[in-house]
Amino acid sequence: MTRVASLYLPQLAIERLRRLEWTVRPPETGGSALAPRLATPIDDNPGACSVPRGGGWRPGARWARDGSLGNRPSPAEIDALPAHQRPTMREMGRRSESADHPFRAMPADDAGRGAASALPLNWATFWGKPMVLIERAGQRDVVTAACPVALDLGLRSGMAAAHARALVSDLDVRDAQPQADRAWLERLAFHAIGHWTPTACISGADGLWLDLTGTTHLFGGEARFCRRLLRFLERLGFTASIAIAGTPGAAYALARYRGEAVTLLPHGGVSQAIADLPLAALRLTPDALMAAARFGIERIADLYPMPRGPLAKRLGLDAVRRLDQARGMVAEPIIPLIPFDLPCVERRLLEPIGTAEAIVQVIGDLVDDLVALLQERGVGLRTAHLTCKIVDATEQPIAIGTARATRDARHLKRMLAMRVEKIDPGLGIEAMALAAPRVEPLEAQTLEASLGSGDRPTDISTLLDQLAGRIEPDAPFRLSAHESDVPERAVRRTEALLKPLGWPAWKRPVRMLPRPERLSHVVALLPDHPPRRFTWRRQDYRMVAGDGPERIHGEWWKNAREMWAVRDYFRVEAEGGERFWIFRRGDGVDAPTGDLSWYMHGLFG
Repeated sequence: MTRVASLYLPQLAIERLRRLEWTVRPPETGGSALAPRLATPIDDNPGACSVPRGGGWRPGARWARDGSLGNRPSPAEIDALPAHQRPTMREMGRRSESADHPFRAMPADDAGRGAASALPLNWATFWGKPMVLIERAGQRDVVTAACPVALDLGLRSGMAAAHARALVSDLDVRDAQPQADRAWLERLAFHAIGHWTPTACISGADGLWLDLTGTTHLFGGEARFCRRLLRFLERLGFTASIAIAGTPGAAYALARYRGEAVTLLPHGGVSQAIADLPLAALRLTPDALMAAARFGIERIADLYPMPRGPLAKRLGLDAVRRLDQARGMVAEPIIPLIPFDLPCVERRLLEPIGTAEAIVQVIGDLVDDLVALLQERGVGLRTAHLTCKIVDATEQPIAIGTARATRDARHLKRMLAMRVEKIDPGLGIEAMALAAPRVEPLEAQTLEASLGSGDRPTDISTLLDQLAGRIEPDAPFRLSAHESDVPERAVRRTEALLKPLGWPAWKRPVRMLPRPERLSHVVALLPDHPPRRFTWRRQDYRMVAGDGPERIHGEWWKNAREMWAVRDYFRVEAEGGERFWIFRRGDGVDAPTGDLSWYMHGLFG
């Protein structure tokens, strides 16, 4: 079932400006408890003292060091400081005197509060003067946002700025910054994509949509996720409300008009949950809301019994669509933000093309455009997708990959030209697009003069790319050692340009079988002797020499069935000169270690 969360930030614009002001230039807060800590300048030059000064002046040490004992603060200045910042009696040149601990003197109602209670509870003290944001609308300035103090004084969004100034004399009026607000929402959406859900997008000018389908169990459930999200925003200095429902429209309406910080709507019951909400919760246009007011429609429940025809005629088709989307009758997709700006170029053709020569010519133009874009961003291409759009609305995609990041236009054109034969132009190609979904940083490299030494290794990346294009879908690879005691698990495929590391010091066969093959008619002396003869693939072999055993135990820490498993490997040579690598299951003494069956595992060159 789909679960969509709507995050609503009601005071986004105001709180963003206030947060920026407190970060860059802490305002004066009068008698607030935050004033001594935030308003005191930070001492960035502590001198010879090793103790950094980040919370105001530290009395005592500097007076004694600088010889400025005569410049002592007055008793009034000392009494104005918090108890934990006042100088001790010894620092003031007096004997130590007994004094109560500053935290023992706290009132009883403040003793149990956490760190969040340090913030002042008086909005007027916290916000200072009432502040509103204005924006130009036609021939007048209109209030777009107001702080809590301004809201308490009767100021509202949509009010004329001149009217607001007339009502409040000491009003702090600032210009709105919708672009900065949206940029902050985008940053928050990208943070959500990286930490909470792969699908997130901006919802209006003050909210986000998060597709939480199949993700909330990673955070302990929906309720715990909502609490964590609200605490995260509270640490940033923002108030928010969140609602989780089965449709984006219902989540949007509940988050903004339910009046609760967290709303969790179970599966089903969407129509009943949003029935009592105002009509504005459906994201209708102002004209539709005015028309609904003329007809006496105030709640969403008033739209349920109305026939669709008269409803669409009175409020418009958009009202019917929004109602169906909120109730889940019509799908409303969430278009997610993409953290990676995909490099992509496109060419639309005047006339459809269908010949290989024409396709190669357009590919060359696309590659030149893409290389210029990659060079501007300082990246190189690792994967390229070419999409040919046919006249009949179908698409013909092809893809290439490179062993190393590159911006070599000639090399890319040659690789794409090798795939032209896989394109079926049909009735003709009317547009072509080339994108690079995978890129890597590629900066300029300094070429040192070799003076004829010729010790620079040859770059084989272009050769590997051409080989990969010819043997597709397979690709060149290298084998590298993997940390494992079991031989068939000790080898992994790696990229062709990576240098294999970690090969074991003991001898291994040149050719390893994909699966060990069982031997039959084995004659061997237990427990530590190689076999004298055996039959493999319907052919009998008689041994003339052997070496071993090399005992390998099972990886019991990965598989409990390998707790007592043992393999004894032998290198043997047959009469015809063949050299094999065979093993016996079990140590030949204890039955739990194996059933004493023999297997062929590799061949030496």
